[in-house]
Amino acid sequence: MTTQTQPRIHAKPDDLVPRILVRVMFGLVASVLLIVSYATFTGRPLESTPPIADIIAERAIVLTGDASGAARVLDVHGVVIADFAADKGGFVAGVERVIARERAKVGIAPTVPVLLQLRAGNRLSLFDPATGWSAELMGFGASNTRTFARLLDQP
Repeated sequence: MTTQTQPRIHAKPDDLVPRILVRVMFGLVASVLLIVSYATFTGRPLESTPPIADIIAERAIVLTGDASGAARVLDVHGVVIADFAADKGGFVAGVERVIARERAKVGIAPTVPVLLQLRAGNRLSLFDPATGWSAELMGFGASNTRTFARLLDQP
């Protein structure tokens, strides 16, 4: 009878993560899971959402875009408000893709207008009445917010 020796698969003790750190990591994951479960089951309200403010100005727009970053913004009558080249329209095209994905989930045509809203406190937001999706644009940086703010001023 012959015996074959197989190599050990274990790492050297100095290369391993200490057991206490692994236990602490799993303890933190379990704690977060318990906190989130508690908040969900007790119906705790969301706290980090922006307050609802009065609408100062509003405009219905239709967004079209492609994967290259080119985007076009139309009014409800199909008149072009803005036409962005691939190197300038990345954010607008990205927003259009998000809206298209949300609409595809519920089977709504991509040509339904969204509402560009200026709210009290100089907050700019997009709202899709067809899906209920909305985004506060202030969180995407000043230059991206300005891009949409200019659309409110266009005739």
